[in-house]
Amino acid sequence: MRVLGVDPGLTRCGVGVVEGVPGRPCTLIAYYVVYTDPADDLALRLLHLDRSLTKLVAEHQPESVAVERVFSQHNVRTVMGTAQASGIAVLAGARAGLPVQTYTPSEVKAAVTGSGQADKAQMTAMVTRLLRLAEPPKPADAADALALAICHVWRGGTRSKLAAAADRARRGGAR
Repeated sequence: MRVLGVDPGLTRCGVGVVEGVPGRPCTLIAYYVVYTDPADDLALRLLHLDRSLTKLVAEHQPESVAVERVFSQHNVRTVMGTAQASGIAVLAGARAGLPVQTYTPSEVKAAVTGSGQADKAQMTAMVTRLLRLAEPPKPADAADALALAICHVWRGGTRSKLAAAADRARRGGAR
C-alpha cells in the first residue's frame, strides 16, 4: 500500500510518501515540505498549498491519504491556519478519488513509538529507524508526515478492511 501522509500547516506543510504492509517495515518513497509566505494573501497561500498537494498526489499515485487531525490549541490563529491547511489536504485526496483518513497526534505517536506521549525527538528517531534512513528527515514537519503515512499503513489498512467487511455484512444482511 502506498500512502501520502500530510502534516498540515499553513506556513510549512509536511508531506511524506511511504509504501508498506501492516506489521512490516515501510519503504520511503519521498518527502517534502510545502512552504507558503506568511506575507502573502491567505487565498494565495491556500491556492499554492492546493496546487502543490494535487501535484504530489498525481506524481506519487498513493492508494490513500493520511492527514493529521486538527486538535484544539491555545493559539486560535495557529489552529485556524492548521485547520485550513488540513481541509486542503483532505480535498486533494478526495479530488483524486482516494480514501482519506485523519489521525490525532497521539494515535500517530502510539503507532510509531508505542507511546502516545512521545516527544518530537522520539518520533523523528523512530521514523528514521523504521524507514532505515541514514539521517533524520528534516525539518520536523517532514518527519511528522512520514509518521502519519507509517501509522496509516499499520493501522489504517486494517481499519479500512474492517470497515469494508462491516459494510459488506450490512448490505448482505439487508437483502
